[in-house]
Amino acid sequence: MPLASMVVLWGVITAVTASESLELRQYKTVWTNLRLPAYKVITEIQRERLISARFLRNSAEKPAVAAQRLRTDAARDAFKQLSVKSKDRSEEIRTQVDAVYTQIDRLDAVRGEIDTGLSDRLHTVEAYNAIIDTLFGLHRRVAMIDDIPIYEQSRVTIDMSYAKELLTREQALGLGTVTRAERRLFTQITGNRRFLVDQSLGELDPALRDPQVALITSPAYQRLRMMEDQIIAGGTPQGWLSTTDGLARSFQEAQLRASTTLNERAEPVADEVLSRAFLLAGTALALVIVSIGFSLRMGNRLSKELGTLRLAALEVAQERLPHVVAKLRKGETVEVPEVSLTSTTVEIDDVGKAFSTVQQTAVEAAVGQAQLSEGVGHVFRNLARRSQTLLHRQRIQLADMQHRATDPGQLDDLFKLDHLTTRMRRHAEGLIILSGATPGRGWSRPVPLLDVARGAAAEVEDYQRVVVEPMSGQRLAGPVVGDVIHLIAELIENATVYSPAHTSVFVRGDAAARGFAFEVEDRGFGMSDEQLTEYNERLASPPEFDLADSDRLGLFVVSRLAARHDIRVTLRGSPYGGTTAIVLIPEEHVAEPEDEAPRAAQQESERPMRVVRSD
Repeated sequence: MPLASMVVLWGVITAVTASESLELRQYKTVWTNLRLPAYKVITEIQRERLISARFLRNSAEKPAVAAQRLRTDAARDAFKQLSVKSKDRSEEIRTQVDAVYTQIDRLDAVRGEIDTGLSDRLHTVEAYNAIIDTLFGLHRRVAMIDDIPIYEQSRVTIDMSYAKELLTREQALGLGTVTRAERRLFTQITGNRRFLVDQSLGELDPALRDPQVALITSPAYQRLRMMEDQIIAGGTPQGWLSTTDGLARSFQEAQLRASTTLNERAEPVADEVLSRAFLLAGTALALVIVSIGFSLRMGNRLSKELGTLRLAALEVAQERLPHVVAKLRKGETVEVPEVSLTSTTVEIDDVGKAFSTVQQTAVEAAVGQAQLSEGVGHVFRNLARRSQTLLHRQRIQLADMQHRATDPGQLDDLFKLDHLTTRMRRHAEGLIILSGATPGRGWSRPVPLLDVARGAAAEVEDYQRVVVEPMSGQRLAGPVVGDVIHLIAELIENATVYSPAHTSVFVRGDAAARGFAFEVEDRGFGMSDEQLTEYNERLASPPEFDLADSDRLGLFVVSRLAARHDIRVTLRGSPYGGTTAIVLIPEEHVAEPEDEAPRAAQQESERPMRVVRSD
């Protein structure tokens, strides 16, 4: 893995460095296919904007306007043909080029408004401005390059080009008499242009700044500033068109020279980056080869010894230890397997010894745990059996006392004691279930499921709050009646404990496609989704009994009883805000209802349920 990581790292370094060089080389391609055609379109649209403004001032003829439109269309078509070659370099460039397509296609609509007299000069100038702004957005997008000096100079050059664009906007607005709205826009454009020129000149390097400084300090530029001030003041200077036209051409030539210079700078930088990439990649490759040879030589022996250790560890983990654990669960005597490994490497030999020690400790802990669990189970079982015997004798005495009692108050107290004894019997059965044994109660014949539900409700403390609703006549097989009564009683007990005392707990039951389903619903505070998920997992897969987890004995008993008879217990939220427990009894434990006539006759001679003590 370390060698593979080094190879991948070498490949990444080489690819990244080479991609930087290729991207710098593509700067020239982008200039040829996008930026230069865009500059030409901008120049022609600027000229069309000027002559359209003159046409609206009745100072230009229709043939001149038509001729300029043809030149603009030719530049637009050339841009579309060349931009297709480079527009797919990235999603951002493709989006910007599509935006330019959308804007330059509006030229025909702008021209139609001019020809029909629906557009004044201010609206016409702003329509052309929107198209040119999109083209400058394309310039700024494609000028992104990894070489910071070239990118910074390219960004400033684009700003200077945009300053020239602002000058041509002034040129179109400053023709003749200027309206108040045009003067307001003219003032804004003049301020933006002056600020942009002053800011950009300080960021250009000397080779690109000197031609710009020569233009800014020329008499023509100073005359331009005076004319701008006159227009802002409301005047109409003479020679405005000739002065601005000459400066616009000069600025255009200077910007093209600066952009061409930056394009030429990118190629040697790309060569330098590529050379550095080859040097770095070669050095890294040499180091990778040396590392591979050294690792193969030094690691061959280690790999063999580690392979032997791995096989020994797998044998212990997959064969010996499971065999030991299986014997421990059966109560058999076990012998701890040892890991024998001969190694010439001290570290690997120490690992083998440490693994053998860990194995010995794990087996000893498992033996102790098994013995402890078995001892606790015996204690639970013995205590529960003794309690069962005493409780059975107590129930016989209570039954005899109930038959002899004549005072209603005493009879009521005896009934309460009998109910208390029933609950104590259920807790004793819980101890037997925790010990891993089976309770003693059983029935010889199937019992109606309604009677099962009533019997479960009778074993809880707040049985007065339990409402057992009518059910269909299906019966439950006798051998599982005791466990199902205990299971449902535990669920009813939880429902009464975790719900307000003034609310009722409802027990419903009905036949299902695969057996019979009980529902125990309370109207308490409910549980969160995390708690429901945790409890349902425990009910589906009963965990090993943990003595420290005494707060969940009821849940453990329910899961043990459900697993014993393949019963599925699920908890979910109740529409009333509480919790609903659904108990699905498999169809093999459910019998069809018995005939009503024989049953009515039989009820005269025998009780529906009979408790049978286990040995």
